[in-house]
Formats: sequence, C-alpha cells, structure tokens
Amino acid sequence: MCRIFISTDPAQYDSRTRSVRLHGVVTSIRLENLYWEVLEEIARRDGLGVVQLIERLYDELVTERGAVGNFSSFLRVCALRYESLMARGGIPLDTAVPIRSLPADEVLSHLPVRGATAQPSAHPPVDARRHSAH
Repeated sequence: MCRIFISTDPAQYDSRTRSVRLHGVVTSIRLENLYWEVLEEIARRDGLGVVQLIERLYDELVTERGAVGNFSSFLRVCALRYESLMARGGIPLDTAVPIRSLPADEVLSHLPVRGATAQPSAHPPVDARRHSAH
C-alpha cells in the first residue's frame, strides 16, 4: 500500500509561498506544490489566475462565514474537495467545463453525508492477495 504514496515525486510535496492581496492587505500563503497545481487547474477552468481564485474564495468565505480562520488549510480542503468531487462524478473530468457553470446543489449531492453510514462501493473489493506490493 505505502508504495502507492511514497513513490510521489518530492517536488509535489515541497512548499511554495505566494503573496496575495486580500482586501488591500498583502499576505503570504504557503502550500505544497501539488495543492498549487490543483488550485491552478480550478482557476483555469473559470478563466481566472490562481490569485484571482484565491481572492474570490476568500471574499465568498468571509461573506458566508464572517471569518476565515486558517485560510491555508481551507485552500487545501478546497483542492481535496475538487479532486474528490471529480472522482465521484460531481465535477466533470473535462477541464473545459467551467466550475461556475455547474449547479452547486447537484455537485454537492455527490459528497457523502456527514455522519451517514458508509454506502457499499460501486467497485468490487480489491483482492489484496492478488495486488500485493512486494
């Protein structure tokens, strides 16, 4: 199992810091390169630069919640949620389809309900004996 994860290119988990201006205040955001890549893909889908996406996410989060908290962690979760929704069919794999064109309620219906019991997988279980990573 671990080979699947430890074979990751170290450049993907190296961190990079970017400076962004949020409501006139310059701040630095430090994320691993893989998260930056996912955020860049999300931004490209809607014709934005990654800084524009970050500013938009920040503004909408403040509007919705009134506070931000750990914004770097929020961005990591956004990237993971995007990947999860693509894997579950909520967001099309075709990156030419803008995120803004998708009905949010329909997309979100692909996420598991918090606290619900696990649903049976649509995929048959993998026989670990046949897929051993020796």
